[in-house]
Amino acid sequence: MADTDASLLAEPRLASADGVDQIVERYGDRVYRLALRITGAEKDAEEVVEDTLRAAIETVDACEDQSTLGSWICRTVARAAHERRKRRQPVDTAVLANAIPRFSTDGHFEPMVDWSSWLDEPPPQDQLTQAFTAALDELPADYRTALILHDVERASKAEIADVLTIEVPAVSSRVHRARLFVRERLSRHFERETLTR
Repeated sequence: MADTDASLLAEPRLASADGVDQIVERYGDRVYRLALRITGAEKDAEEVVEDTLRAAIETVDACEDQSTLGSWICRTVARAAHERRKRRQPVDTAVLANAIPRFSTDGHFEPMVDWSSWLDEPPPQDQLTQAFTAALDELPADYRTALILHDVERASKAEIADVLTIEVPAVSSRVHRARLFVRERLSRHFERETLTR
């Protein structure tokens, strides 16, 4: 992909109709899925991709030599999707407070819910997907974006820091807390399911 990105960047008429079509054909689906995961809304994802691809084509000279065109476009889309999510969702990090493991009276972490018993009878995939999506929807935008970029897109911590405009060590904290939050929400879901069986 990097070789084809380099050849596409070398095209003198990248901003022409053919260049635009090539970029949309090569990256359109990938960046739409990324924008949808971060924004959580189809309409927002469509608008982000349309606006960002147009702007990326117009400013393609800003793409650094050492970076592939694809990763540059993905970071640009991720940043725009993140900003859209932040505007739509008020910042409320208090929601994360209950997800952090608590200390017991003897100074150790209280045990988290053991999921092993549910592996014998796993919930249907669509139910699990709904529970996971609901947990993601509750996460503050910075934590949601960090988790998606790190665990789904496999972006580096430096790339995530660039998207979120934070320091690299803060990325690890956001990813860790987001994972704890999602785990806690899934635990609640499994507990409810066990009680209704």
